[in-house]
Amino acid sequence: MRTLIILPTYNEAENIRPLIGGILETAPGADVLVVDDASPDGTSELVAALGAGEPRVHLLKRAGKKGRGLAGIDGFRHGLTAGYDVLVEMDADFSHPPVFLPALIEGTKRADLVVGSRRVRGAATEERGRMRAAVSLLASRLIRLILRTGVQDGSSGYRAFRRSTLEKVDWDRMISSGPSIVEELLYECTRRGAGVREIPIRFANRRAGRSKLTPAKLIGVLAALIRIRFK
Repeated sequence: MRTLIILPTYNEAENIRPLIGGILETAPGADVLVVDDASPDGTSELVAALGAGEPRVHLLKRAGKKGRGLAGIDGFRHGLTAGYDVLVEMDADFSHPPVFLPALIEGTKRADLVVGSRRVRGAATEERGRMRAAVSLLASRLIRLILRTGVQDGSSGYRAFRRSTLEKVDWDRMISSGPSIVEELLYECTRRGAGVREIPIRFANRRAGRSKLTPAKLIGVLAALIRIRFK
């Protein structure tokens, strides 16, 4: 199976080189696509330099900060056009450890969509503060209530998709330009009959840089759930 690991990035210069190195090591048969929104910290330049010496590393540089959701969509569309069989999306801040990539990719042999989950038996989450952990748990419960996908960790952005699953998505009708793309894509796949499997992961704290997830953004994501459910 031709596999593509998609990394949407904005200001991840401190993380991107070691992360790509970890991905290439743990998923030796996969390619990496970094979708960068013209990061002012030089993220795209670092990726371009890596790609010059490693044919498995690719860069899709976008003009300006267009949003996490649109970056994901562009990455998936690029992967489908290029003919990949399995497409994996993950965060570029080390909160999604590359060590779980083999299990995610292998899981697509038995499921249409495999979710790296923080909410199933065997999963673990590093200490992130009581407030952040409480907000994350509340968000997961609201996602299950509103979108009714049956997935325990509906806000996990660490996922592997079969090509056939993504081909059923009407990308032109997607409405999320920001982080709610994670929930919207899950909703679109499950409502089209995709079989989902959740595997336990260890969700880690960001290794370097500043988190882009704020309480205001979480509130925005939750508000977007209503739009997604009734769009």
